Amino acid sequence: MTGENLIQQPETLLPAEPEVIEALRRTASSDLASVVAAHPTSSLAWAVLADVANIEGRTIESYAFARVGYHRGLDALRKAGWHGHGPVPWTHEPNRGVLRALYALRRAAREIGENDEFERLTTFLDDADRTVITRIEQETITPDGYRANDPAPPTEAFFIRGEN
Repeated sequence: MTGENLIQQPETLLPAEPEVIEALRRTASSDLASVVAAHPTSSLAWAVLADVANIEGRTIESYAFARVGYHRGLDALRKAGWHGHGPVPWTHEPNRGVLRALYALRRAAREIGENDEFERLTTFLDDADRTVITRIEQETITPDGYRANDPAPPTEAFFIRGEN
């Protein structure tokens, strides 16, 4: 018997938020709250706010911002037809806000010792997209501009001069 795989869930693809992305690009990190206030349903805006709070060592605020982004993300996923499970691919750029909010909440949960929540969010992210945790960790930029997983900052090129 052949036919459609009824177990496989369809991908959930969220709509783009170009106005949020533009507002984030124009805004200094010290004024990100204004972007969130202008776009309170955007999990991307909340995730960025959570990331900045985390970088600044404000773990509880990061957790709170990520928690709001997580709930706004769940609302957006449900509105897009998601039923509590199924793929939410990182490759679809508009999904990244929700996935980043989930990751930020996971990170903050680990930092405050909420191990059950950390494990639950790890499972959630893995179910959404098996590559997402690695991708976010590879794309995270530290405050000094280096990728978080770079072994060392770049060095200047040098030349060895000699005779032919």
